[in-house]
Amino acid sequence: MNSLLYNIKQGFTQIFRNKGMSLASIFSILAMLLILGIFFLITVNLNLFTEVVKQDYDQVEIFMLDEASEEQVQTVMGDLEKQDGVKNVTYRSKEEALEIMKERWGDSGYLLDSLGDNPLPASVLVEVESAESAAAVSEHSKDLEGVEDVQFYQETVEKLTKVTNFLQIGALIVMAFLVVVSVVVVSNTVKLTVFARAKEIRIMKYVGATNWFIRGPFISEGIIIGLIGALVSTGIVTLIYNSVVSGMGPQIMAIVSCPLIPVSYMAGNMLAIFIALGVSIGAWGSIISMRKFLDA
Repeated sequence: MNSLLYNIKQGFTQIFRNKGMSLASIFSILAMLLILGIFFLITVNLNLFTEVVKQDYDQVEIFMLDEASEEQVQTVMGDLEKQDGVKNVTYRSKEEALEIMKERWGDSGYLLDSLGDNPLPASVLVEVESAESAAAVSEHSKDLEGVEDVQFYQETVEKLTKVTNFLQIGALIVMAFLVVVSVVVVSNTVKLTVFARAKEIRIMKYVGATNWFIRGPFISEGIIIGLIGALVSTGIVTLIYNSVVSGMGPQIMAIVSCPLIPVSYMAGNMLAIFIALGVSIGAWGSIISMRKFLDA
């Protein structure tokens, strides 16, 4: 316990001793985690939207004009029931669409009440037997009177899957590059402290101190730097995401019929991931900076 407290105290002392480089290290980790956080938020929400859309991959949703009459709606439904590959045709009113959206929104469903007039259109849902049938029904429905738009979900799923995969690969490449940069910056920061205490380190080795005992304060310095970067970046990304959810959540929900993942869930997961990355980067940067002196 005393050894741990000693290492932590020495770590803070060394950070304040090299304020400039320590801040550079913190900002390096901060920048890396901020970029990673943005990729994380976009990718996770896209994954959720893709999963929601996949649930409806076997149906075509036909949005009706607000001014479409009941007779036009019945005509559209009757026409679609005659199409090959159609299993079932149902009508969803504007009110039902809003209620479904509120259910998907969960505890935040009350926010939709602030929209005023219901922006969602009534629609006709066509359950089909195959993707080929969906494509045929989608194409046929576009020419029917009273139809505003047609949504064929399988196309959306394929596009979203490609975008999500691209973002995930891009995030991994960017993260790998930024991790290397951050480790180098942290390593150089700790190396300044090592140079300043080179004589002390040689004396400690001479009297029999183990390598890990010598490393302790320097690893603590790296871990503290990484931890500060992780906590600050988590706070910033959470504030940004909270602003997006509060300010644009209802509008996004109205457009894509899918809620954004709750801020509390995202913040908790990001905190765990960022701390793990920040601490790992700090620790490895410190270990790398010490190799030359301890191997000598």
